[in-house]
Amino acid sequence: MPDSIQLHLLQPGQRAIITRINGASALRRRFIEMGIVKGETILIERHAPMGDPVEYFIKGYHLALRKEEAAQIDVVLREDSNG
Repeated sequence: MPDSIQLHLLQPGQRAIITRINGASALRRRFIEMGIVKGETILIERHAPMGDPVEYFIKGYHLALRKEEAAQIDVVLREDSNG
């Protein structure tokens, strides 16, 4: 299995599969409510002008997360990613 990396390290255009959600239970629950679950594919859309937050596309909608939040999510880069 490929090595996991933190979500905030990916570049726009890259797709990844969520492998693990870390963090406090309240934050993990919030992620799950937003559709961020293990096995789901997530696309990095773009960074804000100052670099934070980052826009992601998951389950048919756009989502903005701060880098410190995205650092709690481990992913594996998809082979068909264009980044």
